[in-house]
Amino acid sequence: MQVHKNLAALPAFQHAVMTIGTFDGVHLGHRTILQQLKEEAAKVNGETVVVTFHPHPRKIVGDVPDIKVLTTLEEKIYLIKKEGIDHLVVVPFDENFSKISAEAYIKGFLFETFRPHTIIIGYDHHFGHDRTGNFLLLEQYGKTFGFLVKEIPVQVIEAAAISSTRIRKALLQSDIAIAQHLLGYDYFFTGTIITGDQLGRTIGYPTANIQLSHTDKLVPGDGVYAIHFVVQDNSGRNNIVHSLNGMMYIGSRPVVNGKRRVIEVNIFDFNRNIYGATVQVTIIDYIRSDMQLNGLAALQQQLALDKQAVLQVLQHKNIIT
Repeated sequence: MQVHKNLAALPAFQHAVMTIGTFDGVHLGHRTILQQLKEEAAKVNGETVVVTFHPHPRKIVGDVPDIKVLTTLEEKIYLIKKEGIDHLVVVPFDENFSKISAEAYIKGFLFETFRPHTIIIGYDHHFGHDRTGNFLLLEQYGKTFGFLVKEIPVQVIEAAAISSTRIRKALLQSDIAIAQHLLGYDYFFTGTIITGDQLGRTIGYPTANIQLSHTDKLVPGDGVYAIHFVVQDNSGRNNIVHSLNGMMYIGSRPVVNGKRRVIEVNIFDFNRNIYGATVQVTIIDYIRSDMQLNGLAALQQQLALDKQAVLQVLQHKNIIT
């Protein structure tokens, strides 16, 4: 898949069959749309083109400027590439872009930029300043400029929209099973290992503190999780150095009267120094909620129970034997 971030340097697409959307999460609903895109492109021997926006449009013109995303741009690129799309075009979304009229959006952006053979959009897709553009307007201009407009079935669009909202809610409520079901994969995030207060090692459970690579990435609710943990090298090629299992804690550490929310990972059977390393954490399952414990001895006992619970989950899901 070719990724394009400069609209002025796009190639001449061959019978481009395109769709437009934020595709946050690239979940099962989105992948249904991408499958339809590939099927339509195959009919005309064309190239599939997905147009997405960065940052999330709701940060600029929506009612949730601090919206937390399910996928960063890098993660979105990775997931769409896995779907076998030919081209992904990342359009910078800013206030000026949001003020383009619906007519200028069609003529100056969609037609002159992409010269599409077919545009596939949802029945309720709106675009342009004040969201005045719709399917019927696009279809009208398609007759003028010579491109087809096809509609994504209402049930597919509604499922995709519902899924994005439900996934965010599920993750915030630590309902990992629902999130996995709707995403079609295990939720993951990337970050950097930073120095903590090293309290865990004093009770036999050393932890790696993680600082997220992107502050707008959604972090699941507080509690303890079973995870898979990958340490990448710093070559920029995302090569895997270590692939491990462990348990993760998200919370403010009430047992030591913590004041800030942290993400800490206890990696099983691993004692190397990885400060500064880039890591990817994949959440396998939810173990328990955060709790107030009476001192470090009680925390040590609880962590032993947590580790056994995590190991049982990982064995049940055939992640370890």
